[in-house]
Amino acid sequence: MAITPQNNQALLREVDDELRRDQLVGFWRQWGLWLMIAVVGALAAFGGWLFWQHRQQAAAGVEGEQLSSAYQDIAQDQPAKAQGTLANLAKSDSGGYRAVALQTEADILLQKKDLKGAAAKFAAIANDTSIAQPFRDLALVRQTAAEFDQLKPQVVIERLRPLTAKENPFFGSAAEMVAMAQLRAGRRDLAGQLFGQIANDKDVPDSIRQRAVQMAGAMGVDAVASNKGVKTR
Repeated sequence: MAITPQNNQALLREVDDELRRDQLVGFWRQWGLWLMIAVVGALAAFGGWLFWQHRQQAAAGVEGEQLSSAYQDIAQDQPAKAQGTLANLAKSDSGGYRAVALQTEADILLQKKDLKGAAAKFAAIANDTSIAQPFRDLALVRQTAAEFDQLKPQVVIERLRPLTAKENPFFGSAAEMVAMAQLRAGRRDLAGQLFGQIANDKDVPDSIRQRAVQMAGAMGVDAVASNKGVKTR
């Protein structure tokens, strides 16, 4: 009996389906175990990441409570009680908590007139590349302020030069110390011009601006009309 076109198509489809089943079985036999291992591995990695995130959040919550407790001790005039907690936080994996703890330790040392010890704490923040740049810049300013009387003028100028850009949030404090260093180095013209720049910057705190106006005036610089484009050197 001749095979009709319909029967021929049905036979071809049956053969094609059988071939596909054979290919699928063969593929699964060859790669099935590895696919299962890959899926399980991916799920395990994702689960591990979720657990790590949870642990990080939990640790941050605990460290936040510890920092709050340390501040309460300081507010109650018990800095010695806070020092143990701060020492632990200074070793935190979180750059933010580490920076705040070190800075608070430095503040306690400043209250005790221990300028050298405070400067060392600020330097630890300033030199820690894992800490956010604003924390590091603030620490560098405060380190320099604590060491200012012991530093050579050029050291102050070179150290704070990057922070004397007008757009830097610490321009006022950094530029004031640089101007004082220029004055100590005998460069009255540069000092006066920089004091003028500070006095004309409305983003600088009023207390710093007022001092700058007085210093600029004492050196014969018109604080209002001073050249804002002068750079330190």
